Amino acid sequence: MIKRGWLLLVLLCLPLASLAADFTLEDLQGKTHRLSDYRGKWVLVNFWATWCPPCLAEIPELTALHNSHKDLVVIGIAMDYSSGRAVADFAKKHGISYPVVLGNRKIAAQIGDLDVLPTSYLYSPTGEQVSSQAGEVTRESVETYIKNKQGH
Repeated sequence: MIKRGWLLLVLLCLPLASLAADFTLEDLQGKTHRLSDYRGKWVLVNFWATWCPPCLAEIPELTALHNSHKDLVVIGIAMDYSSGRAVADFAKKHGISYPVVLGNRKIAAQIGDLDVLPTSYLYSPTGEQVSSQAGEVTRESVETYIKNKQGH
């Protein structure tokens, strides 16, 4: 009886295990972003730094991705920065149109492992973390991934 009860508990928890834990992030404008706020949309969380050349290279790609898709939101998390003002000035100078969050290890731990910058995590419209990539992403690679996932 205990064995059957344990199995039932495990089976009931399986669908929940595929969903990512909800994160809470506050952007430079003071707006709170939760993964659950974006159900029905793809969410790309990108960790970056102002001093990181590959991060700088992907900013136009992420901006274009964010601006061209109503069913996708990009959230940038700046890591290893000197001040919030420096990040805000950098974002303005580089035309970043998506929300930017001042990150730290506690914030990163809500999302996943962070060994290198840039690192990106992609969540499906159901809130499931479906992909992660250490290193630079492109608009095309994200669009192709989403198109392939939607085709299945």
